[in-house]
Amino acid sequence: MKPIQVLLVIGLMFAVNTIFAQADSSDQLFKKYDNYREKRITHRRFKHHDIEPILLNMKKLPNVEVEEIGRSVENRAIYMVKMGSGKIPVLLWSQMHGDEPTATQALFDIFNFFQKDDELNPLRDKILSELTLYFIPMLNPDGAERFTRRNALQIDINRDARRLESPESKILKAMRERTQAKFGFNLHDQQKYYTAGHHPYPASITFLAPAYNPAEDMNPVRANAAKLIVQLNNMLQKYIPHSVGKWNDDFEPRAFGELMTKWGTSTVLIESGGYSDDPERQFVRKLNFVILLTAFEAIADKTYEKQPIDDYFKIPLNEKMLNDLIIRRLKIKEKGRAYRMDFSFRQREIQYAHATKFYHRGYIVDKGDLVTFFGYKELDADGMTMTLGKILPKKYRNLSHFLKKKNPMEVLKSGYTAIRLRKKDMTQVPLDFPLIILGKNENYRNDFRLGHNPSFLLKSTTGKSYAVTNGQLINL
Repeated sequence: MKPIQVLLVIGLMFAVNTIFAQADSSDQLFKKYDNYREKRITHRRFKHHDIEPILLNMKKLPNVEVEEIGRSVENRAIYMVKMGSGKIPVLLWSQMHGDEPTATQALFDIFNFFQKDDELNPLRDKILSELTLYFIPMLNPDGAERFTRRNALQIDINRDARRLESPESKILKAMRERTQAKFGFNLHDQQKYYTAGHHPYPASITFLAPAYNPAEDMNPVRANAAKLIVQLNNMLQKYIPHSVGKWNDDFEPRAFGELMTKWGTSTVLIESGGYSDDPERQFVRKLNFVILLTAFEAIADKTYEKQPIDDYFKIPLNEKMLNDLIIRRLKIKEKGRAYRMDFSFRQREIQYAHATKFYHRGYIVDKGDLVTFFGYKELDADGMTMTLGKILPKKYRNLSHFLKKKNPMEVLKSGYTAIRLRKKDMTQVPLDFPLIILGKNENYRNDFRLGHNPSFLLKSTTGKSYAVTNGQLINL
């Protein structure tokens, strides 16, 4: 064998061994995640005042810098956490939309990871010696306070990268210039109704290597992001097969992802989506933890450079095909005739307690032939008998009074799907309470029109019974 061939074989073996080592790292990170999870953050609606003490306490840690880099419209401090001493600068920003907090939680898990001392020390040492990491955990604290997308000026920060009118936008651009980041991670949440392609699986994680021009050309800066995404997608197939998607590449000239790429930062957009029985996205939080640390290792080892860029375009596009519930082939009467239709339901989150809590209110999204759509839950009602739910005649003082007297499930089984309270206080209602709650004189139109919230009971010929209230399916 010629010397050049020997060198090629050795190089190939090294690359393969490195990729296998990274696969082992991601498996260990996935298995040991609970050792690093930040237990002071347990749900999506945390606020600036919840994370600020954690950040300030981190100033005491060795080899960690915590710096206030600016103030929001309403004068809340925006912090940057710096770790590592490597030559490759990496910038991460989360919660530029205040109601998109999944990755923010994962960043605090990552902060914990770097403070531990265990068998993953070689991974820590590799990342921190090769990279310098700059984290902005909550770019839009005013939006987080209200759990809304926009900032206190009602500006979408991710549409302010060109004009830089908001203070938060100025802060992010200034950090890009200060760090000259080689890689950037733009961390978001997306609606749980997206699928990765046309099938029933939710797009739990969606990626994008944003275009830097309207022609969507692939220059080296964008190509590095696309290749890294290919590597991350391959890793994720072990944990969420069929549930990794890609955003549409359409160029948005006002967005930070596109302009970061134009400014020279290889930017990876990560959107955290839905996952079955994960309403607070805690499993998807875990995925973010594994994704980001795996990405850091790939950047440190430069293994992303070996990935085939064509595989980026093979990742299925996001499609909005999911619903909370689909009832198929339900026979109902409208305008004096019987019709058989499919019905799709979604649930709105109605906020209260300063946007720290919520309850669900269901509504019909679509009706007719919905064979091309899917539900987190589905029921084929063909051959079932449908009965509209009734309102319990007796009025109760409040929910506590009702619960002392009645069992909600027994009320449902009796054909009643709604109750009246003289004092209706939805802040006292448990999440996904099985009955519709009405005020003492509140109107309720129990019908199947679009946008309405019907409640009804279904019974099969075999004796199985179900109720549908607030867009949820209840097995009776």
